[in-house]
Amino acid sequence: MQITGTHIHYYMLCHRKLWLFANNIQMEHTSDIVAEGKFIHETTYKNRSLKFSEIEIDGIKIDYYDHKNKVVHEIKKSNKCEEVHEWQLKYYLYVLEKNGVTGAIGLLEYPKMRITKEVLLTEADKKQFEEIIIKVQEIILNEKCPLRLNKKQCRNCSYFDFCWSSEPETDNI
Repeated sequence: MQITGTHIHYYMLCHRKLWLFANNIQMEHTSDIVAEGKFIHETTYKNRSLKFSEIEIDGIKIDYYDHKNKVVHEIKKSNKCEEVHEWQLKYYLYVLEKNGVTGAIGLLEYPKMRITKEVLLTEADKKQFEEIIIKVQEIILNEKCPLRLNKKQCRNCSYFDFCWSSEPETDNI
């Protein structure tokens, strides 16, 4: 099973969202927030696709990779989930390294906020990914959906209506 950047993102954010997404219950197409993020991604740095390459390798898709300088550019709408974004970008660096691209760095970009943050992959991160990948696979392959969270972040989630539509808190799907 190939683990994507989205799987890592959802694992760090919400195990239920990861399970739903991986089991083909996808709600992103109904979310205005997701649409806004996609719009920012498509309209910011308009000439970037002329300078940098798109890479698809081992289940990940990197939209902007600078081959010359070994830099992965990741664009996000807001830094509200900055740690989650960092782990997704580190996963891209991890997969690149597994495929022989050493010394790559990541740039996490929040164009609306005019913030750019450098992200590096450490030895500790690599060891942690070995554990994370196993946990992601366990969640995805589990027959039961994890319980919903009750966090502030749930209100903006594309799965909010799905998770909170009259389901008792203790039930699993």
